[in-house]
Amino acid sequence: QVQLVESGGGLVQAGGSLRLSCAASGRTFSTSAMGWFRQAPGKEHEFVAGISWTGGTIDYATSVKGRFTISRDNGKNTGFLQMNSLKSEDTAVYYCALSNLLSRWRHEYTYWGQGTQVTVSS
Repeated sequence: QVQLVESGGGLVQAGGSLRLSCAASGRTFSTSAMGWFRQAPGKEHEFVAGISWTGGTIDYATSVKGRFTISRDNGKNTGFLQMNSLKSEDTAVYYCALSNLLSRWRHEYTYWGQGTQVTVSS
Protein backbone atom coordinates (compact mmCIF):
# COMPACT_ATOMS: atom_id res chain seq x y z
CA GLN A 1 0.00 0.00 0.00
CA VAL A 2 1.30 3.43 -0.93
CA GLN A 3 1.09 6.26 1.56
CA LEU A 4 1.63 9.92 0.70
CA VAL A 5 2.31 12.55 3.33
CA GLU A 6 2.31 16.24 2.45
CA SER A 7 4.09 18.87 4.49
CA GLY A 8 5.22 22.47 4.22
CA GLY A 9 1.90 24.24 4.27
CA GLY A 10 1.21 27.22 6.47
CA LEU A 11 0.25 30.86 6.65
CA VAL A 12 2.10 33.30 4.41
CA GLN A 13 1.57 36.87 3.27
CA ALA A 14 0.68 37.63 -0.32
CA GLY A 15 3.82 37.71 -2.43
CA GLY A 16 5.55 35.18 -0.22
CA SER A 17 6.71 31.64 -0.90
CA LEU A 18 6.16 28.15 0.40
CA ARG A 19 7.63 24.79 -0.56
CA LEU A 20 5.39 21.76 -0.23
CA SER A 21 6.79 18.27 0.03
CA CYS A 22 5.15 14.92 -0.66
CA ALA A 23 6.85 11.93 0.94
CA ALA A 24 5.86 8.54 -0.43
CA SER A 25 6.24 5.07 0.97
CA GLY A 26 6.72 2.04 -1.27
CA ARG A 27 8.34 1.58 -4.66
CA THR A 28 5.41 2.91 -6.69
CA PHE A 29 6.49 6.53 -6.47
CA SER A 30 9.47 6.30 -8.82
CA THR A 31 7.35 4.78 -11.61
CA SER A 32 4.28 6.96 -11.17
CA ALA A 33 3.32 10.36 -12.41
CA MET A 34 2.73 12.80 -9.60
CA GLY A 35 0.17 15.55 -9.45
CA TRP A 36 -0.66 18.38 -7.09
CA PHE A 37 -4.28 19.39 -6.64
CA ARG A 38 -5.93 21.91 -4.39
CA GLN A 39 -9.35 22.46 -2.95
CA ALA A 40 -10.57 25.79 -1.66
CA PRO A 41 -13.60 25.98 0.64
CA GLY A 42 -16.80 25.39 -1.28
CA LYS A 43 -14.97 24.57 -4.50
CA GLU A 44 -14.06 21.46 -6.49
CA HIS A 45 -10.62 19.92 -6.53
CA GLU A 46 -8.44 21.85 -8.98
CA PHE A 47 -5.42 20.54 -10.86
CA VAL A 48 -2.34 22.59 -10.03
CA ALA A 49 0.65 20.81 -11.55
CA GLY A 50 1.81 17.40 -12.68
CA ILE A 51 5.09 15.69 -13.51
CA SER A 52 5.81 12.44 -15.30
CA TRP A 53 7.70 9.66 -13.53
CA THR A 54 10.93 10.61 -15.28
CA GLY A 55 10.44 14.30 -14.68
CA GLY A 56 10.68 14.89 -18.38
CA THR A 57 7.12 16.11 -18.86
CA ILE A 58 5.56 18.81 -16.70
CA ASP A 59 2.16 20.46 -16.84
CA TYR A 60 0.82 23.49 -14.98
CA ALA A 61 -2.56 25.03 -14.57
CA THR A 62 -2.70 28.41 -16.22
CA SER A 63 -3.40 30.07 -12.87
CA VAL A 64 -0.02 28.99 -11.42
CA LYS A 65 2.25 28.88 -14.48
CA GLY A 66 5.32 31.03 -13.95
CA ARG A 67 4.82 31.10 -10.16
CA PHE A 68 4.85 27.43 -9.13
CA THR A 69 7.47 24.79 -9.89
CA ILE A 70 6.91 21.07 -9.54
CA SER A 71 9.82 18.67 -9.12
CA ARG A 72 10.63 15.23 -7.78
CA ASP A 73 13.49 13.21 -6.34
CA ASN A 74 12.83 9.55 -7.11
CA GLY A 75 15.84 8.48 -5.09
CA LYS A 76 14.19 9.95 -2.00
CA ASN A 77 10.61 9.06 -2.95
CA THR A 78 9.69 12.72 -2.55
CA GLY A 79 7.94 15.29 -4.66
CA PHE A 80 7.89 19.05 -4.29
CA LEU A 81 5.85 22.08 -5.20
CA GLN A 82 7.67 25.38 -4.93
CA MET A 83 5.14 28.18 -4.74
CA ASN A 84 6.29 31.76 -5.27
CA SER A 85 4.43 35.06 -5.58
CA LEU A 86 1.53 33.61 -3.67
CA LYS A 87 -1.87 35.23 -3.95
CA SER A 88 -4.91 35.09 -1.70
CA GLU A 89 -6.67 32.98 -4.32
CA ASP A 90 -4.03 30.27 -3.81
CA THR A 91 -5.51 29.61 -0.37
CA ALA A 92 -6.60 25.96 -0.29
CA VAL A 93 -5.80 22.51 0.96
CA TYR A 94 -3.10 21.08 -1.29
CA TYR A 95 -2.94 17.38 -2.09
CA CYS A 96 -0.33 15.28 -3.85
CA ALA A 97 -1.40 12.20 -5.77
CA LEU A 98 0.05 9.42 -7.90
CA SER A 99 -1.15 8.14 -11.25
CA ASN A 100 -0.02 5.73 -13.94
CA LEU A 101 0.09 8.57 -16.43
CA LEU A 102 0.41 12.34 -16.15
CA SER A 103 -3.10 13.76 -16.21
CA ARG A 104 -5.13 16.80 -15.20
CA TRP A 105 -8.07 14.61 -14.24
CA ARG A 106 -8.59 13.81 -10.59
CA HIS A 107 -10.14 10.40 -11.30
CA GLU A 108 -6.92 9.26 -13.00
CA TYR A 109 -5.05 9.38 -9.70
CA THR A 110 -5.02 6.31 -7.49
CA TYR A 111 -3.16 7.35 -4.36
CA TRP A 112 -3.73 10.56 -2.41
CA GLY A 113 -2.21 12.26 0.57
CA GLN A 114 -4.19 13.78 3.42
CA GLY A 115 -3.51 17.33 2.32
CA THR A 116 -1.76 20.35 3.77
CA GLN A 117 -3.36 23.75 4.34
CA VAL A 118 -1.96 26.79 2.58
CA THR A 119 -3.34 30.14 3.65
CA VAL A 120 -2.28 33.35 1.92
CA SER A 121 -3.18 36.56 3.68
CA SER A 122 -3.67 39.72 1.64
